Amino acid sequence: MGSSKEILTTVVGSYPQPEWLIDRARLGSRLPPRVRARELWRIDTQHLKEAQDDATLVAIRDMERAGVDIITDGEIRRESYSNRVATALGGIDTENAGTALDRTGQANPVPRVVGRIVREKAIEVEDVEFLRANTERQIKITLPGPFTMAQQAQDDYYDDEVALATDYAKAVNAEIRDLFAAGADIVCLDEPYMQARPEKAREYAVEVINEAIKGTKGVTALHMCFGYAAIHQLRGLGKPDSYSFLAELDESEVDQISIEAAQPVLDLEVLKDLSSKTVILGVINNGDPEVESAETVARRIEAALSFVPPERLVVAPDCGMKYLDRRLAYSKLRALVDGAKLVRGELAGG
Repeated sequence: MGSSKEILTTVVGSYPQPEWLIDRARLGSRLPPRVRARELWRIDTQHLKEAQDDATLVAIRDMERAGVDIITDGEIRRESYSNRVATALGGIDTENAGTALDRTGQANPVPRVVGRIVREKAIEVEDVEFLRANTERQIKITLPGPFTMAQQAQDDYYDDEVALATDYAKAVNAEIRDLFAAGADIVCLDEPYMQARPEKAREYAVEVINEAIKGTKGVTALHMCFGYAAIHQLRGLGKPDSYSFLAELDESEVDQISIEAAQPVLDLEVLKDLSSKTVILGVINNGDPEVESAETVARRIEAALSFVPPERLVVAPDCGMKYLDRRLAYSKLRALVDGAKLVRGELAGG
């Protein structure tokens, strides 16, 4: 994945969906949905897939034009990072939602577990096939991780949180295998609830993550963040300046750990705790309406190089760009790429 001097760029997952495709005002006025929210789409069901394909092509081309090395499909077909997968599994009552507290303590509609969690069919395989057919670049696909899905569910069947998360992990494992077979270079698990609920994470999160990736053949990643900047602003919340669960992931079998550092002004010394991992580091602040200069991005990258060597560093925005204005998101990706080029030049000449 590049020479030791070549710090690659990527995105975390999501990219802004067009206004003609989804009601962005409604999307941004609520917490990310855990159950299906079909009312957000502006296109009727008959033509929705075609519209989502077209919008996905727009996202792919934006990432390519910006110069990003490892791209995604922008998660254009999703109402949120988690609900598309979480509601497609067997064992879920799709007609009657449950309730669970979100990471801010607010009650939220969530999938209701009424039977054993199983993956009955492929969920994102066609997404990977579409992405692979439309770019020559390295590609990454994301899906919610087992710990987070277990936290975002009402359990009316297991009465055993570890057993629930373990079956989520087995379902995720089956999906990951097919995603790699379909052409994914990297599969990333979104696991924000490890940070939100560190005590429970310490009990069994690494165990279920290892179960989710066991036997898979490809590069695996795990993204852990403090939440979308736009949602924090909507709720009037700030972000912590440190992770409550991070070093523990060095003991996991995941290849790459993706974290945000720009907006929270993270103390990068924590990177020393991930000595066996490639670090995907957030160097673009999605909460700042101003576009960073290439020099600012370069300084953030250089600060990380004090704790992690370039061969183990990939740079990205802090989190998904779903809630940003598309022009702003594109400009920030250009700044990401230009900043990485500055640092690559310094390393090559150094």
